[in-house]
Amino acid sequence: MIAASTTTPETRVAPILSTADDRHPLIARRGLLLAGAAAGTAGALGLWPRMSRAEAAWPSKSVRFVVPFAPGGSSEIVARSTAAELSKTLGQNVYVDNKPGAAGNIAMSEVARADDQHTIILGHIGTLAVNPYIFSKLPWSPSDFKPVSLLAKVPSLYVVHPDVPAKNLREFIAYAKRNPAKLSYGSAGNGSAGHLAFEYLKMASDVFMLHVPYKGTGPMLTDLISGRVDASAIGAAAIIPFIKSGKVRCIATGSAQRLPQLPDVPTVAEQGYPGFEMTQWYGMLAPASLPQAHIDKLAAETMKAVKAPESMRRLSGDAAEAIGGTPAQFAEFIASEQARWKKVIARAQIKPD
Repeated sequence: MIAASTTTPETRVAPILSTADDRHPLIARRGLLLAGAAAGTAGALGLWPRMSRAEAAWPSKSVRFVVPFAPGGSSEIVARSTAAELSKTLGQNVYVDNKPGAAGNIAMSEVARADDQHTIILGHIGTLAVNPYIFSKLPWSPSDFKPVSLLAKVPSLYVVHPDVPAKNLREFIAYAKRNPAKLSYGSAGNGSAGHLAFEYLKMASDVFMLHVPYKGTGPMLTDLISGRVDASAIGAAAIIPFIKSGKVRCIATGSAQRLPQLPDVPTVAEQGYPGFEMTQWYGMLAPASLPQAHIDKLAAETMKAVKAPESMRRLSGDAAEAIGGTPAQFAEFIASEQARWKKVIARAQIKPD
């Protein structure tokens, strides 16, 4: 869990913590979490610590917002939407820098060591709730980061190539059971959100399909559209244009309710799997070396940015839900997601590339 301390001028948000007996889960002690909840409440009320004139002048140059994945996925849409609004409120350009590779660990490692005070990174279900459980050793330490804010949630959509003889999820599962090991599904890589989404569906439906991992959503989409793989689970923001154009067919949404953009597509839960829900999520992290006053300012401005009308319009247009929130709230959310996906990872025996 990620936790924050109280909000007096001397306070500091605790970095992502791990214990000697629990190296990977980002879980702090209960005392830190309770203190973090207090900090979150104060932050939500606008009670951020007062800043000196020098601190208030931050940022003093462009801010690099690192995305640990290849261009073309939901991560880039969320990051660019947030960066555009932050550029207005921070008074400096915030630009997106894609750094894919090693399930996000390359970018995480680089940003962990960034000491320019102007580098932040997009946190993700994969890097924060999956990698700690599939890698025996990470090239970055949980204590290298501090939480800033949960940005958005994006429902996963289950899609197939048009040649697959299934109009909905029920038909797809039935076809897969009649043809064991015939179907394949692609993902952005081992341990990616798409990998988790399909393994979650496989567990719920008791069906087998071959997993084909790629290095990013973009390359995987290319092969899905061409028919080299049969199916995938992809964030709504990235795949809806291809659904609308008929290049892929959506057989189910992972959302709790039907999406306004796809009102005729039923949810997984509607098609025989009550309670099933699968969303990707994205948040902002900063290196632990970033001064606390800058973390506080960034968190406050980020909450404004994701709730700005233009940002919400962009995100809702891509079926993404703007969230916002304090560092402490993001810490609690990460902990709950870790508990959920740790079980799926163990049962599916998910291993890194």
